[in-house]
Amino acid sequence: MYEINIIALLVAALVPMLTGFIYYNPKTMGSAWMRSLGKTEEELRDGFNMPVALIVGFVLAFLLAFIVDGLIELTHKEVNDAGELVFGSFHTFKHGALHGMFYGLLIVVPVFITNGLYERKSWSNMLINCGYWVLTIAIMGGILDMWV
Repeated sequence: MYEINIIALLVAALVPMLTGFIYYNPKTMGSAWMRSLGKTEEELRDGFNMPVALIVGFVLAFLLAFIVDGLIELTHKEVNDAGELVFGSFHTFKHGALHGMFYGLLIVVPVFITNGLYERKSWSNMLINCGYWVLTIAIMGGILDMWV
């Protein structure tokens, strides 16, 4: 069994917030994202409770980091000569980011696109959000994989 690194999970749980501050900034994808919603910056701020969003977001990001870490470890398994399962055989940022990217593409994208189609979201909105999560989970995977 592999050991869970709580510090790595906590750091990885910060990634969605940090990536979001950059990705959804009006100077990067934020303006396109707001247009895809048909909203202005003022409309999005009205009634928004940032502390609650940050706290709940961090807790959920921690759970996501826990699952991403477990999935990466499960795909890193090998069997030694004695037939025992060996975890953690290959740990680098690039390798973990690759795993994270695939998890984002194979889990997040289908869920977001399916929901978006039923919610009648624009393709630009769905693709912007999918891009954010694929990037975010890739970075999380890289951090978690290298920080064993």
